[in-house]
Amino acid sequence: MTHGVVEIRGGRVRGVERSGVWSFSGIPYAAAPVGDRRWRPPVAPEPWTGIRECNEFGPVAPQTQGFMDQALGGTPGEYSEDCLNLNVWTPGLDDERRPVMVWIHGGSFMTGTGSSGLYRGGVLSREGDVVVVTINYRLGLLGFLAHPVLDEPGQTWLDGRPWSGYGNWGLADQVAALAWVRDHIAGFGGDPDQVTLFGESAGGMSVSTLLSVPAAAGLFHRAIVESGPPYTCTGEVAADRAERLAEFLGVACTREGLCSVSADRLAAGNEFAETAGGVDAGLLLTPVVDGGLVPLAPVEAVSAGSAAGVPLLIGTTRDESTFFALGSPKVMSLDHEGLRRWMRRITPDQEAADGVIATVQAARSERGEAVEPRDLWSAIATEYVFRVGSVRFADAHVAAADPGVGTYNYLFTWSSPAFDGILGSCHALEIPFVFGTLKNPAIQSFSGGGDDAFALSSAIRHAWTSFARTGVPACEFAGTGTVAWEQWDTKIRATTVLGPWPHSPGLVHAVQDPRAPELAAVDSLTGPLLGHRSA
Repeated sequence: MTHGVVEIRGGRVRGVERSGVWSFSGIPYAAAPVGDRRWRPPVAPEPWTGIRECNEFGPVAPQTQGFMDQALGGTPGEYSEDCLNLNVWTPGLDDERRPVMVWIHGGSFMTGTGSSGLYRGGVLSREGDVVVVTINYRLGLLGFLAHPVLDEPGQTWLDGRPWSGYGNWGLADQVAALAWVRDHIAGFGGDPDQVTLFGESAGGMSVSTLLSVPAAAGLFHRAIVESGPPYTCTGEVAADRAERLAEFLGVACTREGLCSVSADRLAAGNEFAETAGGVDAGLLLTPVVDGGLVPLAPVEAVSAGSAAGVPLLIGTTRDESTFFALGSPKVMSLDHEGLRRWMRRITPDQEAADGVIATVQAARSERGEAVEPRDLWSAIATEYVFRVGSVRFADAHVAAADPGVGTYNYLFTWSSPAFDGILGSCHALEIPFVFGTLKNPAIQSFSGGGDDAFALSSAIRHAWTSFARTGVPACEFAGTGTVAWEQWDTKIRATTVLGPWPHSPGLVHAVQDPRAPELAAVDSLTGPLLGHRSA
């Protein structure tokens, strides 16, 4: 390496050194999925001559920009189907073989980018002495449309391996990015045998799903799932959804018909939500169990041992769904009868639904928390969409894990000051604490600041990077030493609380089965495989 230049397969790339960290932006890890490559598996990028200057972020997957990126992420850059690029931050271009942390962004599988201001990897890389990678992948209909008409026998991908399946294109991109990390990260001071995959929301759901994907086995060695229990659908549901979308678009549900639609039109997928049918957790599109890339529902695969050798750190925020309530006038103006009607989405048993409402209301009242219908909606939705699935996934993992492979759970409880505090500890709030991006004024308006916020961020970064290094998370505080995490157990549900906790000083707490009444009440209403839709 000379002057920040690294040679990779395809050509040479040059990065930029800032504050002790080298950054490389917009490195292509696969060829542009355009033309006849649309809805086909990723293949190697075209080589280039000379040195490719990697000082600007690459194009972003076509999308309608989401609220979070609009408010906090700054200008995302150019939208283009030629979006399969990644970014690297490293403390040194040497032979140190540091742990590698690969981030998958969220955005409901519809929006987002690895170049968001929330996910800048410099602080995490420098202070944790790790290599941080963030990626872009195909989104929306371009990334997750699935129908048997898209299945083509004889297709190959990556290193010539056979491809089978008819969806999960964005998930396949993620596997391709992990393969790039395996092949090239040593040149950036990273260890390809010590890769941690982490993500939040749809990114966390991607991590959960990739734990079940045979093609991803061995490409990562630890997993962190933030607010991301696995959501998949069956092939029947995906096909019905695709046919409804094709009808809405006025084209035949064939490869030729679907490929005739422009990327811009396909990127505006949210307008098809009412037509699509079968949505889960507010998601228009999810990975599909297609018998190809995803052969089994993730909970089934993990229960059978697909992730037995991969340590897992999984958790949620306390008030996930307040983030979504704020954007819904119907929820914000909800009355008690409206809440009862909404509960029919979870169960047709009104008596059982009323019991859940009463249980959650009593638990929140006892803790002195708000109990307006919108607050109860947020609390129940948080458990239903995020916590129940995360707890069940932790249960599945710990039951099948190899000896010495840990399962760990967290609950993030820091509250946002935004909108007069109505968000509480909402969805995505932990992200700037993980990346150490709290000093950004726009982000701080969401996350809050001050000594406690920076101390909590430091503790979380230490936990995440120690997990990446050893498979065991730990929090470190100046003057108090290291706080170890208890492993998950299906009975006592040992959980590390990150943030304030009633009647307990400090910012990190070891508790058992937190917020148990609402978790148990909602869990009693859900089926055995929450998040997997059948026809």
